[in-house]
Amino acid sequence: MTINLFDDSCWASLRPLTFTRPVADLRIGILTIAEKWGRYLNADFGFYTQDYLSIKFAPKPNADLFINGSVCPDEALLNAIANLKSGEALYKKDVVIAYIADQHDLEAVKSLKQIEYKEDFVQIVHPEHIFGHNPVEIRKDFKLLTEGRTSAKISNTNQLLGEDIFLEEGAKIECSVLNSGYGPIYIGKNAEVWEGSLIRGSFALCENSSVKMGAKIYSGTTIGPNSRVGGEINNAVIWGNSAKGHEGYLGNSVMGEWCNIGADTNNSNLKNNYAEVKLYDYENQKMRNTNLQFCGLIMADHAKSGINTMFNTGTVVGVSANVFGGGLPPNHIPDFSWGGGNSFEAYKLDKMLETTEKVFARKNLPLGEVDKNIIAKIFELTESYRRF
Repeated sequence: MTINLFDDSCWASLRPLTFTRPVADLRIGILTIAEKWGRYLNADFGFYTQDYLSIKFAPKPNADLFINGSVCPDEALLNAIANLKSGEALYKKDVVIAYIADQHDLEAVKSLKQIEYKEDFVQIVHPEHIFGHNPVEIRKDFKLLTEGRTSAKISNTNQLLGEDIFLEEGAKIECSVLNSGYGPIYIGKNAEVWEGSLIRGSFALCENSSVKMGAKIYSGTTIGPNSRVGGEINNAVIWGNSAKGHEGYLGNSVMGEWCNIGADTNNSNLKNNYAEVKLYDYENQKMRNTNLQFCGLIMADHAKSGINTMFNTGTVVGVSANVFGGGLPPNHIPDFSWGGGNSFEAYKLDKMLETTEKVFARKNLPLGEVDKNIIAKIFELTESYRRF
């Protein structure tokens, strides 16, 4: 089976996280949204996204099932989609969930037979929805990945509370406390939890990632593949190939790929007056009320912070921003910014690419022309946000 996952208006409302990817490539729970659908449907998948991203995230030919990339699968949705016939579209209110047709055309979907879906479902519309829905998605992905399977052996040097702990092949944990009484704990292939770590589920540590000694990790946290973390983390999602390797707090937050947070960097996730937190909105270019009391840092791909950086409650850091220095930076740090406090300038594209090549080299990867072209396009698209 072959499916294509399409972007709708959620791609725009999820910026800056989606400047570098289609919505279905967002990681929430253990897997990306596309990987979830692929596993549930035993399907190969492609993407319909922005033109400049399509070179890397291309659609699959000969697919006739099209699924909204912002929608996370569940059993009821899978049953509803299984019952769809050619020329039918599944929708709820103004959201097209899925449809079967000869080609992708959201305008043409209006002419298809409309099948109303009456159940609730998880949809990722704004950045804060990623950490907000993460605990539920970890539970769903844990069941999907582990049902009918046996965990690798867990060392008896650990203290285990609860039974929902699963280690993939090559995973290592020593001298740590793992409490799955509040949610499952998943440790991916060749991942490692170092001595003295305290972990409360729900928690996912993906392939080839590590938790450093003495880390304190709370429920609703996902560490994507090829990452390294330490310090204190609560209800945060780190997508992969990123590092928060030292002491410092990260909470109610999303951290993209190829990011690095310096030692003793902290974010606030609660305002002193306990008011609802606002986040910068790229569509309206102003602050948007999240209606959340707890909301921390949204950091897009390739962004970095120096040591002792302090991020205020509800801070959005754009693609390839480089933040350092004393004081609290603003709540929106535009893409390709360089500086700290209230003093920023544009991060020159050639300098950014030079650094990124070094970052990729540390993972023994080349920075190819496709990624360079995407980064250059994002630099162009975000120019209007850099008002220094």
